[in-house]
Amino acid sequence: MNRSGRSQLALGIILLLIGGWFLLNQVNPSFRTFFEPYTEWPVNMLLIGAGILVIGLATGSPGMAVPAAIVAGIGGIFYYQETTGNVDSWSYMWTLIPGFVGLGTMLQGLLGENTAYNLKRGLNLMVISAVLFLVFAAFLGGWNILGDFGPAILLILLGLWVLGSGLYKTFRRGE
Repeated sequence: MNRSGRSQLALGIILLLIGGWFLLNQVNPSFRTFFEPYTEWPVNMLLIGAGILVIGLATGSPGMAVPAAIVAGIGGIFYYQETTGNVDSWSYMWTLIPGFVGLGTMLQGLLGENTAYNLKRGLNLMVISAVLFLVFAAFLGGWNILGDFGPAILLILLGLWVLGSGLYKTFRRGE
């Protein structure tokens, strides 16, 4: 089966499972009672992400790891905010989303789809996301481990990383 056929198969399975879930939830009250702790916000986002990953593995679609990581990661952010009551953290937590894409891309590579390229691209996205998170958290007051010098130190480190990455690429090509 080609890639678009596998993706369509995965989407069809997801829709069937969600429809079956809703049907059982309406028809059988004991089903609703049993699964109530797992369907509460935001735990359901984590479980939906895991379900997408399992369906992707079952259908042989490693690319499903990317949306699975995004959904589960955003569910993790919402879970953190729900448990701590720190909803203002969204002003810098959104910077983790490219890191979730990077994690999914790395999983996609580890599952056999263009391994070297996806591992490198995923790692780059995770580094960029981590740097953005640290910079925004330092500027917006969510993270104060570096004190008053945090934003300056993080921008200098980011500049060194960008410069080093460019020099590495230049010397690797032999230019």
